[in-house]
Amino acid sequence: MYIIVVGGGKVGYYLTKSLLEEGHEVLMIEKDPRKCASLIDEIGVNVLQGDGCEAATVAEAGMNRADAVIAVTGDDEDNLVVCQVAKQKFKVPRTIARINNPKNERIFRQLGIDVTVSSTELILSQIKQVIPAQSLFHLLTLRNVGVSFIEMEVPPNSPVLGRPLRELDIPDDCIFPLVIRGEGEAIIPYGDTVLQPGDQVIAVTYEASEGKIRQILYG
Repeated sequence: MYIIVVGGGKVGYYLTKSLLEEGHEVLMIEKDPRKCASLIDEIGVNVLQGDGCEAATVAEAGMNRADAVIAVTGDDEDNLVVCQVAKQKFKVPRTIARINNPKNERIFRQLGIDVTVSSTELILSQIKQVIPAQSLFHLLTLRNVGVSFIEMEVPPNSPVLGRPLRELDIPDDCIFPLVIRGEGEAIIPYGDTVLQPGDQVIAVTYEASEGKIRQILYG
């Protein structure tokens, strides 16, 4: 594959080296002349000095024949422009953008960026696995429709204890399809199901209702 990496920071540097080691044809674009000179010394002729947001630069890089463009600069706006130019002007089949602010992920998706990677979200997901009783752990998010599959652990002091599900004021746009209890006992809950401390609850809900679900289980 021919892959263009825009951004010569640490992420771009190690990504480019790894892709080259896997046998891909890779070109990095970096606009800082001093950083670019250092990268050329370390990587070789696979570095182009220029602004990855400018059509002339990416045309010189041969973006019209690229199989994928990966934008990993430290600026979300630049990463968005790079991927949009790649997608709309050069018809690149696959665009991947680094996102520094997780709040920008939705607009990236809406504007047609194929894949977004947020280091903040990745770290948060790991934290949520360590302390599930205090957070919602996202198993899967369907960004195009705004629906999330989340996992929650019922804490010992949860306000839901002793009350059947039908009395919990669960939002209409949320369902609990599965409860995992003890050593792997799977329960399909109904209105009269009563949750117990330590239950792992799987919920399907719109993102807008996640705060309400958190309030119901954790108070």
